[in-house]
Amino acid sequence: MDWRDAEAAFDDPVIERTTLPRMFEASASRNASRVAQRYKGGIYRRSLVAEGVVPAAPDGDYAGLTYDEMRGIVRRLAAGFRDLGIESGDRVGVLSHTRMEWAQTDFAVLAAGGVVTTVYTSSSERQTQYLLSDPGADAVVVENEALLERVLAVEDELDLRFIVVVDEYDGHDDREDVLTLGELYRRGEEAYDEAAYESWLDERDPEDLASLIYTSGTTGQPKGVRLTHWNFRSNVNESYRRFGPRPDKGDTPVIGPDAVTLSFLPLAHVFERMAGHFMMFAAGATVAYAESPDTLREDFQLVRPTVGTSVPRVYEKLYDAIRAQASESPAKKRVFEWAVGVGQAYHTTDAPGYLLTAKHRLADRLVFGQVRDALGGNLDFFISGGGSLSAELCALYHAMGLPIYEGYGLTETSPVISVNPPEAPKIGTIGYPLRNVETKLDTTVVGDQLGEAGGEVGELLVRGPSVTEGYWNDPEETEAAFVEDDEGRRWFRTGDVVERRPDGYIAFRERAKQILVLSTGKNVAPGPIEDAFASSPVVEQCMVLGDGRKFVSALIVPSFDGLREWAAEEGIDLPDDPKAVCRDDRVYERIETEVDAANENFESYERIKQFRVVPEEFSEGNDLMTPTMKKKRRNILDRYADEVSLIYDEDRGTEERRSRERDATQ
Repeated sequence: MDWRDAEAAFDDPVIERTTLPRMFEASASRNASRVAQRYKGGIYRRSLVAEGVVPAAPDGDYAGLTYDEMRGIVRRLAAGFRDLGIESGDRVGVLSHTRMEWAQTDFAVLAAGGVVTTVYTSSSERQTQYLLSDPGADAVVVENEALLERVLAVEDELDLRFIVVVDEYDGHDDREDVLTLGELYRRGEEAYDEAAYESWLDERDPEDLASLIYTSGTTGQPKGVRLTHWNFRSNVNESYRRFGPRPDKGDTPVIGPDAVTLSFLPLAHVFERMAGHFMMFAAGATVAYAESPDTLREDFQLVRPTVGTSVPRVYEKLYDAIRAQASESPAKKRVFEWAVGVGQAYHTTDAPGYLLTAKHRLADRLVFGQVRDALGGNLDFFISGGGSLSAELCALYHAMGLPIYEGYGLTETSPVISVNPPEAPKIGTIGYPLRNVETKLDTTVVGDQLGEAGGEVGELLVRGPSVTEGYWNDPEETEAAFVEDDEGRRWFRTGDVVERRPDGYIAFRERAKQILVLSTGKNVAPGPIEDAFASSPVVEQCMVLGDGRKFVSALIVPSFDGLREWAAEEGIDLPDDPKAVCRDDRVYERIETEVDAANENFESYERIKQFRVVPEEFSEGNDLMTPTMKKKRRNILDRYADEVSLIYDEDRGTEERRSRERDATQ
């Protein structure tokens, strides 16, 4: 049976038309004794621990809660929210890093009938005020005292009935409207009545609003995306059809009750909320919470996950760390590079012969097995979303026995539109659409053209049960986001240019708004060019530009560790100051070789003709990346306006452009 037919025929208790709290309750009943959550000790002042609700985890190690124990916490938190006045449709903000209590609070608010609205921990006071006032939040759950203070600083602009703090905190004893999550639990414990709890769940319909998730906003003010229980639930159903334990799967790894995941992406964003949270708990899997993205290597060892969900930037950094560790000496570096070459050849050859197979076994024993062990030794696969993943980097992970199945979606689509099936992945694509997602292309955006695989190219339009009805209190943006066809059917405009290949898989090209239109009239997609540097040892990040200009150029952030390793091998003494490194002619020439190599894969008009090396990594901290790790292109252009001017100043010759006059970086 073809995997598509198997998906359509697959039936399982997980696949139902219910609300999210009903989904959780059903899973908790099926998996009562299985471990639902694992949480780490020695990090937080957990009020649930202080109140004796959950046992303290050992410092630097994990403890676990079963589904039955987690359900007990969720029910009593829900009763606590109800006791404090939360009713059907009331909005409750959550301002916290990803952790055990975020998940418990989410299900508790939903069970109480409330609507969860998200706030990013990186938000300023002004942004926090907007993200709570725009949805008219009735209450907010904050992680700790620092975030409590951020909310209190703008509370005069809000209409909050109460504030719940996840951790123990000092001060504010005079505030009756501020309580810990542990105190909320105790309050709910006293008020809990099972019949009342069941009635709250019965009050809610799958079409009711479940959450407002605010877009991170590469441009403009964040918009509140209205997502119903059925938006999420339908996406869980179809994602489970693709990754769940279907009878036809055989030895293909699955997401089911035996799966273990390590959660570290923000739950404030739709990708982790669905893929690492709702779907995992529906499947009866175990969700462990990482201390932070900086401690992933340690947490992978402790948790030994079977599956992981992340964004391309994390996979890039993880590979950089793997390569750095494998290149501690020239001999180890040569072995690693040989193994990667063997792995790529083995993975891309339809029928590897005896010699290549033997080489791959040796590479696996010498290198790839150690890499897998460093990630816990138990990983079946990764899922990538939230951005475009370099096909070369994806192939490298496959070669190491760590396949990455790339997918695609948006906040407005709850989020998965397409994802590679484990039994038939195609590297370089964002997968095959889910069974209940209809797609069509608007070719007027780029004109009639064929893609690399001979497929149609255009802006992707989608419709289906996972697609939002629109934005919160924003009818103009809602109207602009949809288009009607001749039959009166409503399609959501993704804003992404894709190729729909003859085999039905989708290949991502670029955000329609980010397509560069050169002054020559040529259209250039910057994403694939930027992705070409994903596995470069000396380039950390690249932003391609050229809109309205004669040629393509780039701003390049170097990998300083990679440059110093190269310099040591070449006997080059680099300066200590990063800005001085960026001005060094030898560094420019080394990076130029990477640019030349990348250019070979593109048409002449797509090739980078000039570039500048800049010393500051694009990050959320300096407002050059969104919380979902997408480049804020306008902010980057503004930050490096002088550099861009130098690139395109026709009065300057090539030699002067290549001089190290980088006043903008000093």
